[in-house]
Amino acid sequence: MNDLVTADVSGVQPTSRYLQKRAIIGWLARGVLFTAAFTSVAITFGIVYLLVSESLTFFAHVSLVEFLTGTQWTPLFFDPQYGILPLVSGTLVIAVIALSVAVPGGTIVALYLSEFAPHRMREVVKPFLEVLEGVPTVVYGYFALLVVTPVLQTFISGLWGFNMLAPGLVMGIMILPFIASVSEDAMRAVPRDLREGAYAMGATRLQVAVRVILPAAFSGVAAAYILGMSRAVGETMVVAIAAGLQPSLTLNPLLPAATITAYIVQVSLGDLPRGSIGYQTIFAAGLTLFLITLTFNLIGFFLRKRVREVYE
Repeated sequence: MNDLVTADVSGVQPTSRYLQKRAIIGWLARGVLFTAAFTSVAITFGIVYLLVSESLTFFAHVSLVEFLTGTQWTPLFFDPQYGILPLVSGTLVIAVIALSVAVPGGTIVALYLSEFAPHRMREVVKPFLEVLEGVPTVVYGYFALLVVTPVLQTFISGLWGFNMLAPGLVMGIMILPFIASVSEDAMRAVPRDLREGAYAMGATRLQVAVRVILPAAFSGVAAAYILGMSRAVGETMVVAIAAGLQPSLTLNPLLPAATITAYIVQVSLGDLPRGSIGYQTIFAAGLTLFLITLTFNLIGFFLRKRVREVYE
């Protein structure tokens, strides 16, 4: 460091000792970054390999057509059925309910924080949203079961104690801060020139927010939606506690249903022997969940690539 200061002040070329030190530091930094990146990729490939290898063993005993088109999922019963559709339907119904709450709510909160909220309020609300993101999901699960469900039962007759509506609503509240935070960051990244140009043409603050800022930041907002969808599909504790563990092929949110993650939790807590068909169903279900999440991420990637705005 002293050599660097001497070189900067006096104009003298850096010494060989300083150059060697800088080369070593650069080599170590590159090594640490490469190790971190390689570890992340290696873990991902390891997870995919485990899911695929165990699932291939499962599909050696169960027809893929039966797995994808069957309407009953009872792999632990005396007469096992291996149709994954009941778990997929429960997962998607709850995710859609959650997004119907989180997407409009998160977008409105993001627009308010980006375009309308005073600076002091923004500095208070943004950390509060981040705190909500850190609440354990098991707390949300019991909140859905013990608070939201009884409240809904006072307004909706025939609502079961375990149902898809309550965990879907609570999951939407859980995802809302994440979507709002990511969307607000994307909106604040829009160049100020667009705002000033719209105001110069006589647009109101609401018109600027809805017709200028939101379309300009749509690539980042869409990324927030896709990530929120992936989180809703992969949520475990909320649905395992409040939605029930009964696989049923239904789109009625008032009825109980099991999701893919809830089934994995249910089987993982049992005493199934390793290598049995019942044990391998968790890997087949996990692979299905992985492919669903991957599909949403790919859709989000191509959507962002298609509508992304580049500003000079």
